[in-house]
Amino acid sequence: MIYLDDGATSFHKPKSVERAMVHAIRTCANPGRGGYAAADNAARIVYDCRCIAGEMFECAPEQIIFTKNCTEGLNIAIRSLVHRGDRVVISGFEHNAVSRPLYALNAKITIAGRELFAPQDTIDAFESALKNGADAAVFTHCSNVFGYVLPIYEIAELCQKYKVPFIIDAAQSAGKLPVSLKKLGADFIAMPGHKGLLGPQGTGILLCTRIPAPLLCGGTGSNSAMQEMPDFLPDRGEAGTLNVPGIAGLTAGMRYIKSRGMGNIAARERNAAREIADALMGYGLRVFRGEDQIGTFSFVSRCDCEEAARVLAGMGIAVRAGLHCAPIAHRSAGTLDTGTVRVSIGVDVGSEKVKTVKNILEKVAHLL
Repeated sequence: MIYLDDGATSFHKPKSVERAMVHAIRTCANPGRGGYAAADNAARIVYDCRCIAGEMFECAPEQIIFTKNCTEGLNIAIRSLVHRGDRVVISGFEHNAVSRPLYALNAKITIAGRELFAPQDTIDAFESALKNGADAAVFTHCSNVFGYVLPIYEIAELCQKYKVPFIIDAAQSAGKLPVSLKKLGADFIAMPGHKGLLGPQGTGILLCTRIPAPLLCGGTGSNSAMQEMPDFLPDRGEAGTLNVPGIAGLTAGMRYIKSRGMGNIAARERNAAREIADALMGYGLRVFRGEDQIGTFSFVSRCDCEEAARVLAGMGIAVRAGLHCAPIAHRSAGTLDTGTVRVSIGVDVGSEKVKTVKNILEKVAHLL
């Protein structure tokens, strides 16, 4: 199988990730719950992950809360900033992990910037919305459907200009593009561990510059006599036992990225995506492309998008079809009725696999 669904989760993880997880299972107990060797091993693994993540995302280790995925991090962040009925500005390319928590809070949502691969349009739309008054802003770094890289540093400056707290969804960018809590000044940045960071499913990170409202309450291994959750980071957001084997795998994934070079990985993925997109366009298919794009793109097939994905799966190519949990993005692009087929390149897709994909497309193009 040639896996082209990295936007859902990275697959074919580095071997070091597997080794780190197995080692943790064999050597680790519960961090912060004992003074014996196995508990100390677990605490060391957790702290090592905080340190490498802090270096990668330019924040202090204690500003990192471990979550089970990006969605959990976004829920913590949104419930920390947004109250029922608040006015919230979002982009025209948000995932349901942003819109559904806001809908549950009955937030008054303004969608800013719906033009694909048009950063100035996005900036202008956000400025217009923010200066009209907002209680919070939430925006993705990259569209999970189209790979569009939003101008988040400029949007962050606008939020600061109009004194609007903000959250960034780095689900598609963490591990692929620079993300700096220090430079962005966001209140929260949420990201998964299992996508660009190459860790296992069940891991995620929430970067915090403010104390969050706990999504869960329970034991933290600290201040056990208190009946309230601790009022300091990271304990405030980490009730219960942490996923130590997952965190060990996440550390290994980030170390792999550091050893290969994030910029090198991202450039390789973009180049592979461009080659495949060129091939699809050569067969007359509508492909969504732009300058501000990671190694992810969507195309519209002549047949039903789900059928197109089945055809490709039958030839050993794994892609995703449909609305990708992002109806707002599809409404912005005019593909809500049809959906799209998404191609999302991962770290293990090199020139040989791209060549194979192009050969397969030549055989099945008439079916798409």
